[in-house]
Amino acid sequence: MLIWKVPADCPHVPKMPCFPERTPRRNQKFLNKQTTLLAIICISKGMSFFLKDLCLLFKTQSEASPAGMTHVFVYGTLKRGQPNHKVLLGGTHGRAAFQGRGRTAEPYPLVIAGEHNVPRLLNVPGQGHRVVGEIYAVDEQMLRFLDEFEGCPDMYQRTPLPIAVLEWEGTRGAPRETPAADRTVQCFVYSTATFPPEWLHLPYHDNYDSQGQHGLRYNPRENR
Repeated sequence: MLIWKVPADCPHVPKMPCFPERTPRRNQKFLNKQTTLLAIICISKGMSFFLKDLCLLFKTQSEASPAGMTHVFVYGTLKRGQPNHKVLLGGTHGRAAFQGRGRTAEPYPLVIAGEHNVPRLLNVPGQGHRVVGEIYAVDEQMLRFLDEFEGCPDMYQRTPLPIAVLEWEGTRGAPRETPAADRTVQCFVYSTATFPPEWLHLPYHDNYDSQGQHGLRYNPRENR
C-alpha cells in the first residue's frame, strides 16, 4: 500500500503537513477524520484510484463539514418557535445551521426565574431533569454574538457538555458520520453557576416552551 501526496494545486485540498510518499505498513492507519484527508491508493491487480478524481473526493468532504463551525446546544428562548429564535436566522449575526434535537447527558435544573421569566439552566449536574433542546452548528461570528446576547460570562457561562442526540437532520457542519440516537455530541451550553439559592427550589422543567402550562410568559427584550 502506498500513500501518495495529492497535487498542491487542487483547490479543495486543505493545507496539511507533508507526509512521506511511502509509509511502513505498521504505520498505515486510517487518517485523522477531521484534518487529514490524504488519499490512500491501493495497488492491486485490476484496481486503482486515479489522482484526477481526488479533487471531487476532497470537495465532497470539505462541503460536508465546513471549517470553523462549533456545536451549540440551546434549550430556551433560542429554540425554534420561541421568542428569540429569530436572532439565529438571516445571517445578520453569523451562521447557525440546525443539526438536530438532543438532551443533556446528565440531569440539570432548568428553571424559569427572574422579573422577565427567563429560562435558566443552573449548573448543578445530577439535579433536575435531562433537558431537551436543539443542536446548532455556528460559526465564530455567531458564537461571539451569542456570548454577548447571553451576557457571558457574567450572567451565563459557556461550558462544553455532552449532549445525547435524539434526532439528527444536519449535514453541513456535522460530524463525519450522522450520530445515531443516544450518541453524544460535545456542545457549548450557556448555563449559570451564579444564581440566588432560592432558584434551586423553583419547579424544574425538561423541555421549555414559553407558552407552556407553567403560565410564566417570557417578557421579550424589546418590551422591557
